[in-house]
Amino acid sequence: MRSDPIERLLRGLYSAALYLLVPITIYHLIWRGFRQPAYFQRWPERYAVYRESHADARPASVPRNAGTLWLHAVSVGEVNAAVPLVSALRRGRPDLRLLVTTITPTGSERVRALWGDDVEHVYLPYDLPGAVGRFLDHHRPCAALIMETELWPNLLFGCRDRGIPAYILNARLSERSLRGYRVLAPLVGRALRTVHTVAAQSMADAVRFVQLGARSEQVTETGNLKYDVSVPDTLPGFAEECRRHSDARPVWIAASTHVDEEAAVIAIHRHLRKRFPDLLLLWAPRHPERFRAVAEHARAAGWQVATRSRARWPQSGDAVFVVDTLGELLSFYACADVAFVGGSLQPVGGHNLLEPAAAGTPIVTGPHLHNFAEIAQRLADAQALKVCADAPAVEAALAALLGDEQARARMAQAGHALVEAGRGAVAQTITLLQPALPPQR
Repeated sequence: MRSDPIERLLRGLYSAALYLLVPITIYHLIWRGFRQPAYFQRWPERYAVYRESHADARPASVPRNAGTLWLHAVSVGEVNAAVPLVSALRRGRPDLRLLVTTITPTGSERVRALWGDDVEHVYLPYDLPGAVGRFLDHHRPCAALIMETELWPNLLFGCRDRGIPAYILNARLSERSLRGYRVLAPLVGRALRTVHTVAAQSMADAVRFVQLGARSEQVTETGNLKYDVSVPDTLPGFAEECRRHSDARPVWIAASTHVDEEAAVIAIHRHLRKRFPDLLLLWAPRHPERFRAVAEHARAAGWQVATRSRARWPQSGDAVFVVDTLGELLSFYACADVAFVGGSLQPVGGHNLLEPAAAGTPIVTGPHLHNFAEIAQRLADAQALKVCADAPAVEAALAALLGDEQARARMAQAGHALVEAGRGAVAQTITLLQPALPPQR
């Protein structure tokens, strides 16, 4: 398919700007590397420079329907959302070679922790035309499955130019993100129209993708894959073990917190312990580079602090227990009487609210939930979530729930029921993908 002159112009301007920004990408990797050393590693992958001797290199003669299915999940949240889908694909199509890409090292670690060598993993390169071309020509996927809101124009055009059907799965687009794309809307809209299907989380998301430029016939509502979260049978035993080690004290968890929320967490815990002197805080920062920092902040506040990586379980004398591991947040939600989900006291947009609901834990958040607006509204309507205007209101809500076992039970039951009722997106998505999958060998 030949691109139109306007598309060529827009792509040229966009690509030229990206090439001019290459020094900034290098600076960004260095800057992040000082905070998280993994950013110093695997730079060639970020520009799709692969060794010729790479064991998975495929000659141009290998057809695209030879069995590689590519899924892109930018970081930990998207990887976790993809777990039910990947599990279903591995069960139904064990013959497929799965390639999973991320952008962040934490996403990479999560992929390896979940699937090890059962899937191939590399970083997705920057959206430079040359890098995108090398990536697609190297891996030659039969289809591209892109999670949530990763709308990279050169990537989408590159898939179209090579005949690779692209799907945006679990697609979400907040009002804020829609406004943010306005500057690039003429280009992003054209890129969206190359996509085979946009499988939206909700009808509101579907409408916004059409407003951004997708054709209405491209967009369908399949529901949110996060509702299909797998709750392990071992969860009750994990929670019981945690409570046994910590002497069955009242517990709250501050999950997925960001740096600007850390002072609020310290203040809230200090005030709550005046009312509940033996209260335990489980603290799971959003970013691994904050693990050590939050432990130091808690010690500076005068509390006894332990960490998952060293102590494994909180003990009777611990006031704060830092969950400094990846992939265990759902399990620790089950250990808490009430959960505060971060990214909501500052305008980050919130984080996954369905995991604590699935674990049977009442939820409290701040007001900034634009990334999960539809889920937050449904949880609030079901009275499984309390949305608070600021940190003092969060503290008041936590105190009320810690002192009211019946209220906690009602919220927990309502949240769990909502998750169960929302399941089914995986089955719809698998049906949607069947035409793009190669014949089973």
